[in-house]
Amino acid sequence: MRITLSFATTADGYLDDSTDRRLMISTPEDWEAVLRLRAECDAILVGAETLRRDNPALLLRDPEVRARRAAAGLRPDLTKVTLTRSGRLDPALRFFTEGDADRYVFSEKEIPAVEKLATVISSEGSITPAFVVTELERRGIRHLLVEGGAEILRMFLDAGLVDTVRRAVNPQLHLGPEKGGAQFRFEPPQGARCTLENLGGMEVLTCELHPDTGEEDRRWLAQAVREGFRCTPCASCYRVGAVIVLPDGRTFRGYTHETSPTHHAEQEAVAKALAAGADLHGATIYSSMEPCSQRSSEPESCTQLILRCGFTRVVFACYEPDRFVHCQGARTLREARIDVRVYPELAHDVQEANAHLGR
Repeated sequence: MRITLSFATTADGYLDDSTDRRLMISTPEDWEAVLRLRAECDAILVGAETLRRDNPALLLRDPEVRARRAAAGLRPDLTKVTLTRSGRLDPALRFFTEGDADRYVFSEKEIPAVEKLATVISSEGSITPAFVVTELERRGIRHLLVEGGAEILRMFLDAGLVDTVRRAVNPQLHLGPEKGGAQFRFEPPQGARCTLENLGGMEVLTCELHPDTGEEDRRWLAQAVREGFRCTPCASCYRVGAVIVLPDGRTFRGYTHETSPTHHAEQEAVAKALAAGADLHGATIYSSMEPCSQRSSEPESCTQLILRCGFTRVVFACYEPDRFVHCQGARTLREARIDVRVYPELAHDVQEANAHLGR
C-alpha cells in the first residue's frame, strides 16, 4: 500500500485555531490540488477528533471522477476511514450520512450506534498504524490518504509507514499560541526527494520518503510466484515460492517442501543463502504469500525467521487465507518497522497454484 500524508498549516505550524469554527487555511488553488489528490487514492483517513470538530463529508465532488470510478466498478466516493479510542462517534456525522462509500471505523471500544452505518474493526490492545494499514490492505485498499489531525499524522510518520508527505503552508496566516489549536510540524528527513511549488500563495512541499520500487518488485515477485508451482500439492499446506535479493545483487530461491516436508519456502531460500555465507541484513525477501506468523510443525515462524535474519523489506502477492490459522505476518513485520509491500495483481497465479485446496 502507498500512504500519503496531506495537511495544511499556518505559517507558525497550526492545523486549526481554538474556535469551534473550521479554519480555512488553504487557498482555492491549493484546495483544488487536494481534491485532485483525493481522486487518485482509494481511501481517506481522518481521526475521530477531526470528525467531531470539523464534521467533514470527505466526498469526491467532481462528476467526471465519480463517473470514472463507477465505470471501473468502484463506489463513487473514496472509502472513508476513522480511528477512535473512546468510541465517541455520533451517527449523525456527515462521515456516516453523506456520500456513497464504504466506511471503516477502527475502535478500541464497541460502538453499537454506528455498526449499521460502517464496518467496525476492533483491535486487541491499542490501535496501531500497522494494524490499520494491514486490515485495509486485506480489504483491497491500495493507496491511502491520511489527512489528520495532528495525532494521526504523528502516528503514521512515527511508524515509518508514510511514502509521501504533502505539506501546504499559508505564509500569510499566523495564529500564535493564544489563538492556535493543534500544531504540527514536518521537516523532511535526510535523503527525501522534495519539490516546492506555489499554489495561489500556498507554499506546497511534496516529499517522497520511500522510492517507488513497483516495477522491480513485480519482476522479482513474479519469479517467486513461479517457484511456488514447483511444490508438490499437499492438503495441509500452501504451495509458496520465495526469492531473496541481497544488496550486492546475489539471489537465492526456494519453494515449500523443497528439501524437507516441514520447510516453508522462506526457510528454504534462507537456508541456501546462509549456506553460501550471505549476510541477510538489509536484504529483501519476495514471497508469493504472506509469511506465516504461527505454526505447529516447527518452533519458528517465517515471520520470526525474517526478523531474526535482519531483512529490511518483505514483498508478497497475497495475504494468507484464514484456512489453517489467522496469519498476522504482515502486521507483525510492519510493527517491527520492516517495509512490507503487497502486489495483489499477481495473486491470481498464487491462487491457481493452490487450487487443490479449494476456495
